[in-house]
Amino acid sequence: MRFLASKCWWQRVASVAIGGAMAWTVPALAQKTELLVYTALETDQIKAYEEAFYKAVPDVTLKWVRDSTGVITAKVLAEKANPQADLVVGTSASSMAVFANEGLLQGYAPKGLEKLSPQYVDPKKPPEWVGMDVYGAAVCFNTVEAGKQNLPKPESWKDLTKPVYKGKIVMPNPASSGTGFLDVAGWLQMWGEADGWKFMDALHENIALYTHSGSQPCARAGQGEFPIGISFEYRAMKTKKDGAPVDIVFPSEGLGWDLEASGIMKTTKKVEAARKLMDWLATPAAMELFSKNFAVVAIPGIAKPLDFIPADYEKRLIKNDFAWEAKNRDKILAEWTKRYDAKSAPKK
Repeated sequence: MRFLASKCWWQRVASVAIGGAMAWTVPALAQKTELLVYTALETDQIKAYEEAFYKAVPDVTLKWVRDSTGVITAKVLAEKANPQADLVVGTSASSMAVFANEGLLQGYAPKGLEKLSPQYVDPKKPPEWVGMDVYGAAVCFNTVEAGKQNLPKPESWKDLTKPVYKGKIVMPNPASSGTGFLDVAGWLQMWGEADGWKFMDALHENIALYTHSGSQPCARAGQGEFPIGISFEYRAMKTKKDGAPVDIVFPSEGLGWDLEASGIMKTTKKVEAARKLMDWLATPAAMELFSKNFAVVAIPGIAKPLDFIPADYEKRLIKNDFAWEAKNRDKILAEWTKRYDAKSAPKK
């Protein structure tokens, strides 16, 4: 009995010791800082980026709220009286410029900023947003469906206004999709307001549907639902790599484009952790990851040739003015909606 009693005594001591260890362990685990991050990154990119970030910065965790660029932009603006996010990551620079104009972002120069191309960084000092990579317009052309319907392959934007393509084209709604907005803003900057809207009037005659996602037009073209989808080069490349019978067209007049960019919300109470994420996004290691998906990243010399993307891709990008886009965004979207929204897909 004395042995059993002694054993129980040691069990009690062990229990107290283990309990004490757990008491120390729980606060240690609890010291991780969770950031609420709004993002328009493609869903199939987030996991790899997140895993690499956690290896580099183990004391910060990320809670993602993911949607298309237009939806994220509207959400941030709707919450401007009481912002919820700590950062916005991987959302268009044109939207980040809108947030900056509204006074929603705080300036921060991440470590290594001097290595980034100046045209891909907010010109303010310190910058309120920093670019990650470039995404630009591309057209998915389903060769099988085109063959069935005797459709010629388009080579230019103007080709898409030909009567032969009536009801054959799907493109993103610019109010909900960053890809749609870069298309519309690109056409207006390439041709001027009068000719830009004239082109869109003619294109509208051939549009079957405006989607609320920049990826959907290529996905639907790849599936054969429509012969032609106006999208962006990452999704076009991914669709073709996945085996869809599509040719990727980079229209000859030039390509509208935008940046995936990131910035810290002015109201965050987690500034130190938010800066760690911004620092990581500007590292060569992060840029190496981005370059697996995009032909142009913010640090020059890192990107490598990608399948199906022309070697001179960066030279095909039009001259882009993010400040002009931010200033005129509401006016552009109001005009577009008035003219063309009747063909938009229902919102979920």
